[in-house]
Amino acid sequence: MPAIVGSIKILSVGPSSIVHIGDSLQLAPQSTSKTFAGAGSFNTGDGVRTYNAVNLTNTYDGDIADSNALSIDKAGVPLP
Repeated sequence: MPAIVGSIKILSVGPSSIVHIGDSLQLAPQSTSKTFAGAGSFNTGDGVRTYNAVNLTNTYDGDIADSNALSIDKAGVPLP
């Protein structure tokens, strides 16, 4: 069933970004990243109050690779 979307406002779209509105069969980002942030990070809005008595952000990651993005052409063949 098709999606009905009202008004939208896109301020910016960065490299390797995907803007998804409505129905789609496949979304394929071209890059991946990992972000570490402590308590109270990424808060948005007016009058945000955050109380953090103790904050510890564990940035240890023993994995060799977390997300392996693979570029695929329109025929479905992986690109080098």
